[in-house]
Amino acid sequence: MNRYGRNIGLNYLFTALSTLNLTHGIWMIYLALKGFSLVELGILEGIYHVTSFLMEVPTGVIADLWGRKLSRILGRIAAVLSVAIMFFSSGFLLQALGFILTALGNNLESGAGDALVYDSLLLDEKQDIYIQVAGKQELCYQIAAIASFLLGGYLAVHSYKWVFSLTMGFYVLGACLALLFIEPEIERVTTKNLEASLSKKIGLSMQSQMKESFLLLKSRKRIAFFIVFSESLFCFLTVLFFYLQNFWVSGGKTEFQIGIVFAANALVAGLTALFAGKIERKIGERGVLTSMPLLLIICLWGVALGTYQEFFYVLTGCIEGILIASIGTYLNRLIPSAQRATILSLQSMAFSFFMILIFPIAGAIGDHWSLQLAFLLMAILATLLCVAYLWAFKPYTIQKQGIALE
Repeated sequence: MNRYGRNIGLNYLFTALSTLNLTHGIWMIYLALKGFSLVELGILEGIYHVTSFLMEVPTGVIADLWGRKLSRILGRIAAVLSVAIMFFSSGFLLQALGFILTALGNNLESGAGDALVYDSLLLDEKQDIYIQVAGKQELCYQIAAIASFLLGGYLAVHSYKWVFSLTMGFYVLGACLALLFIEPEIERVTTKNLEASLSKKIGLSMQSQMKESFLLLKSRKRIAFFIVFSESLFCFLTVLFFYLQNFWVSGGKTEFQIGIVFAANALVAGLTALFAGKIERKIGERGVLTSMPLLLIICLWGVALGTYQEFFYVLTGCIEGILIASIGTYLNRLIPSAQRATILSLQSMAFSFFMILIFPIAGAIGDHWSLQLAFLLMAILATLLCVAYLWAFKPYTIQKQGIALE
């Protein structure tokens, strides 16, 4: 049975096109050149995360009710508009609108993408290979990220026009490619009030979808905790990515040297994600769930203590690559198709919440004391979370058919 097989290959290409954002890593420089202050840039980043936090679940509901394919197409359209606004606008309000559209574009993709892939495999009775598929997808993402970083930096030296034009072109190609996806035929949550107006039907449908999703999380509390734990770790890694740039520059490193470290991190993340399935077969499901978080904690401490920061940061890429592929597999096994995109959006919503909370606190600690102290406090917090995680997940094993995690 291979009805939805082409979705998998198309998804690899879609992931690469969606990741070819040549503005990544240089948009702050571009907006600063247009006259925006650091305070304004910080507010714009805050607007992005607040929008992402508020809209994750509603956009996941859209994917569950009206299709993952439509959600991905709308996401690319929003991304094109956001890049155009960033390039052409010099006003703060329009830039704020652009950041809102950027968040919406990512929201529309975050739950829908994984849900489309997993449901395609599920309906073809190939869900057991999801971890390998997720690993290859992560490799495509990391290769595209490396390419966008290098190409964007090179083009920016000559003309920002090419940076933004090519990015919009890649996003348009992604939207066109999304038209070729086959929408998985799954049972969807519907409302009983067939006589209601269209707007009321939409409201009732979304309310019903949200209710079913939260009831599922309530009955399986450990899924919610697993989401909180994993997204907090990914938040720590993202905070490191941003603040290590300033920390290393102040320590005398050049932008090119820092770029090499980040490129190495992305490369090893992609390669290890590719072999996530083999690693799971080698050390087992429980081994992945326990050893990878522990290794990540060791790396966070290595970065915090400062002696071999570059080595430990690159090593986080290895562990991150495995965790991204593995966590997606474990969560998808436990979530019914009808609520999959909504709950995966809750996962992204948790990440946005932690970024809103931790990012400014780490910056404030860096301003008043030192960034190294901020890194140390993150390592301590991550260690405490890991202890709670290992205690909470000690008695369970996820079966291939899924279990109720009471």
